[in-house]
Formats: sequence, C-alpha cells, structure tokens
Amino acid sequence: MSLDDQKKAAAKAALDYVKPGMKVGLGTGSTARHFIDLLGARVKDGLNIECVSTSGETHKQAQALGIPLTTLEAHPFIDMAVDGADAAGGHGHGDAQFFCECQ
Repeated sequence: MSLDDQKKAAAKAALDYVKPGMKVGLGTGSTARHFIDLLGARVKDGLNIECVSTSGETHKQAQALGIPLTTLEAHPFIDMAVDGADAAGGHGHGDAQFFCECQ
C-alpha cells in the first residue's frame, strides 16, 4: 500500500467518527484533503454538520464541496478535528497546526 493509499485509508477511518450535528475542525495537508473530499460526499448525501477550517486552502476546498463552514468565534468548541501528521516528530507541524492556526 502506497503512502497516499495509507493517507486515504486514515481519512476514511476518521470519517466513521463524524456524526450528524457535529462541529468538525478541518486541518491542512494531504491527509486532510482526502478527508474533506470524503466528507463533501457525505454532506452531499445529507449529512448535517458545520466545519471550521485551518487555512484558506482548506476553506476553499470545503466551500467548493458544499460543506457548511463556521468560525471558532461562532462555535468556540468543536467536537473533533481531523489533521494529518505529515511532519510529526516535534517539528511543530501536524496535529499542533490546527490549534495554532485557530487561535
């Protein structure tokens, strides 16, 4: 299985945790992009959620897929966040990026 296939599998597994009515944080990077694509299909099929994006790129992707977006100002507590760890290992990237960009 290629690295990209592994990222797609991780994104698909994360999607299993998304339930109607949740507020979901959308991270940045290749794994998050896969997750957002899959989430967009679920929203198109009727899933009712709202999302907060961590970047302009993520915001544009979600918006193009019809994913409802909100802000941390409107909803300061989210139910879950999905972000890859493409550069994990103490370099200040990956999971920490969602926290840093949403302050």
